[in-house]
Formats: sequence, structure tokens, C-alpha cells
Amino acid sequence: MNDKLKEKISESLQSVLPITCIVLLLCFTLVPVSIGTLSLFVCGALLLIVGMGFFQLGAETAMTPLGQGIGQSLFETKKLWITIVLCFLVGTVITISEPDLQVLAEQVASVPNSVLIWAVAVGVGIFMVAAVLRIIFRLPLNRLLTLLYIFLFVLTAFAPADFIAVAFDAGGVTTGPMTVPFIMAIGVGLSATRSDKEGSSDSFGLVALCSVGPILMVLLLGIFYSPSDALYEAVEILELSTTHDVAFYFIKALPHYAEEVIKSLLPVLGAFVVFQLFTRRYRRRQLLKISIGFIYTIIGLILFLTGVNIGFAPVGSLLGGELASKGFRWLLVPIGLLIGYYIVKAEPAVQVLNEQVEEITGGTISKQMMNLSLSLGVSLAVGISMIRVLTGISIFWIIIPGYVLSLLLSFFVPPIFVGVAFDSGGVASGPMTSTFLLPLSMGACMAIGGNVVTDAFGVVALVAMTPLIAIQLMGLIYSVKSRKHKAALYMLSDDIILEDD
Repeated sequence: MNDKLKEKISESLQSVLPITCIVLLLCFTLVPVSIGTLSLFVCGALLLIVGMGFFQLGAETAMTPLGQGIGQSLFETKKLWITIVLCFLVGTVITISEPDLQVLAEQVASVPNSVLIWAVAVGVGIFMVAAVLRIIFRLPLNRLLTLLYIFLFVLTAFAPADFIAVAFDAGGVTTGPMTVPFIMAIGVGLSATRSDKEGSSDSFGLVALCSVGPILMVLLLGIFYSPSDALYEAVEILELSTTHDVAFYFIKALPHYAEEVIKSLLPVLGAFVVFQLFTRRYRRRQLLKISIGFIYTIIGLILFLTGVNIGFAPVGSLLGGELASKGFRWLLVPIGLLIGYYIVKAEPAVQVLNEQVEEITGGTISKQMMNLSLSLGVSLAVGISMIRVLTGISIFWIIIPGYVLSLLLSFFVPPIFVGVAFDSGGVASGPMTSTFLLPLSMGACMAIGGNVVTDAFGVVALVAMTPLIAIQLMGLIYSVKSRKHKAALYMLSDDIILEDD
């Protein structure tokens, strides 16, 4: 095992260990589980840690260089129509390759899988074009996002109420571990070709705009399809009595997720081959490195998705149902706050984002600052989600004021914080959210007899929204401190001049 892989696995261990310990503590105290279920969870956690390490290394050595290369080539292309066509194709292809989109398609029963997948992919493709054109023509991100979200909220008036939470969840789910590193790298590649001071700020915001596409398309589908059948099925909890049964269950599941990941990555590999044939951008040594990176990415995603879906999802559903039915229902709120604080660190794309932010900003926005802001934001989101499950509060009462506040803040903070914040919303709501937090909400909702579609749905949407506020508040504090520091330096320079006189 090379040193870089050891480092990545060590980082993933630090990220996943806290949430694992919290769940184990609950299993040994408030919600006793069978040995088989506990073994399933522990094995899932181990696969999650190793898989996340492989994925991060793969994203760093394959997805990021490829995305940056495509981004730079797009900027160098002198014909605008070629840029538009390529952006649309790249956005569509990379979204079809997103494993989370397959999960979403299976869960929304009222819309045919192929219709939902292609609609969402086309939506991301369209907004990928918009995001790249914004960078090329240097349009302000905050104004564009304000107009788009006003349009989205107007559109919700025409969509079925039961479909709104699903639509906003889609915006977070479809920007997962495959799309985020690739799309962000394209932004970095595009901005790297610019020499102006706003270049680094404009490298962020692609994920934010691409997240709008799925919301828009699912809202439109809700107008044409009846949402009455769009119910999530309860996660099945298997009774496993021996460690052999647990091992066999994981081994049996591996081929399924291997097939899913390989099918998902084939369009990306195809795009890479076509790109290299036309541009000859990468030399032999670089091609070998990227090829190894793709292998790491495949291994990592297979292990990660197997661990999350087989080990984490059943336990999440079980915890939610048991806590809600045993008289501990209001404990769901503080437990949700605690789980939310730590679970975002286990999202694979979060670490990719944090590293890119620290690198591009030269340490001005550090990984530690990002982790703290995201953890506080997601903690609040999960806590509010648990309150919604218990009380049935409409998501409108939370999501509209939340986005209004986010968009208002975008006019008072430095532009780079706006892009980072809105990108973080899509990144934070990845596979850990959809396969642990959503089952947790569903389990609790079904235990108290609530409406799963209106009350349990929305947790992904809230997880995607609260980082927008948290990181922009961090930007506001940074901006105030920066102004005070400059004022202090100015006063000090005046004093020095007076003394010299």
C-alpha cells in the first residue's frame, strides 16, 4: 500500500469513526440490536473507511486532472457553439454516471426510471452550460442564483405539494461523489486560464448551478405525473445470526454494486478517451497515472456504496423507528443534531471540496474552517428535519426563509464565499445523507404514523440548504475581521507618519 493511500484511509478513518461510535453507543443503550445487525453495521463502516480512502485518491489522480483539462480546453475553444454543445454533453453524461441518481429513480415510484434519469441529466446538462457561460462572460453568481431560485419557488405553486420535497431532495442527491469532483475540476480549469483577480472566485459555483437543474426538472415532472405513488419503501433489515452470514451477505452484494459503478463510469471513461484522441493533452506518464486513478475510483466507490447501502441504511431505519416508538421520540432532535455534526465529514466529496477550497484560496479558507461550518450547518439541518418528522411542519416554512436568507447574504460577503457556500450545499448532501439520514427519518416517520412523502422527505434538501447560510456567515465574519485589520493597519501607518514628522 503506498503512502498516499495510507494517508487517505487514515483521513477517512478520522471522518467516519465519530459517527460510527455514536451509532454503536445508541445500539448499546437506547436501541439494542441483534449481533447480526451490529456486525452488519461494523463491517459496513470498515468498507466505508477503506472505500472512501480509495475514492479520494482516485478523485485526486484521475477525476480532478481530467476535469481541469476539459475546463481549460473549453476556455481555449474560440467557437461558442462548440463550448455549449460540449458542456451540455459533459453535464448530461457525468450525471447519468452518478450512482445516487439510480437510487433516486428507484425511490420515486410514480415516474418511470428512464424518464427521471434522463430528465435530471438533461437538466444538469443545461445548467452546466449556464455555469460555464457565467464564468466566460463573468456574470455575478449571486444575481443569477437569485433569479433562478425566484423562478423555482414560483414554479412550486404549480407542482403537486407532495412532490416539492422530492424535487428539492433531487437537487442534493444528484450532485454526488461522481459529479462533484469532476464538475468542480472543470470550474478550476476554466478559471485557471483567466488572469483577473475574480478568477479564483469564479472557479466555484458550477455545482451550485448544476443543483438547480434536478430541482427544476423534477418539479416539471411533478406537473405531468401523479405523485400519489411516489413512496419510499422501508429498508429491509435482515436477521443474520453468524459472522459467516454477514460476510456472505456483503460478498453477495459486491457484484451488484460493482456492476452499477462500472456502468456508471463507462460514460466518463468514454469521454476521457474521446477527449484524449482529439486534444492529445496528456502524455504517456500522465495517462498511466489517470488510468490508475480510475481504478482507485472504481474500487473506492464499490466498497463505499456496498458499506453504506448494506451496513448503514438498515441501521439508520432501525434507529429512527425504535427511538420514535419507544417513548424516546423527542430524543431524535438532539441525536439528530449530534449525528448531523459528524456525518457530513464522512461524505466522500466533502473532503475533495475542502482540499480544493484550501488550495485555490491559498489557505484563506482552510479545511478546518470548512469542516466546522459544514458540520454546524448539517447538524442544524438534521435537527430541524427530526422536528419536521415529529410535528409535520411543511418544508415551505423552512426552505423559503432559508433560501431568502442565503440569497440576501450573498450580496454582503466576498464573491468567493458565495460560490463555495452554494457548492457546499450540493456536496454535503451525498450518499451518506440519502442512505443513512433519509432512512432514519423514514423509520421515525413510519413509527409515529406520519406521511413519509411530506414529512420524511426534505432531509436532503435541508442538508443542502444550511451550509449556504453557515459558510456565508463565516464569510461575513471574515469580511468584518478583514476590514478591522485593514483599519488598524491604516491607523498604525498614520501614527508612524506623525511620529516621523
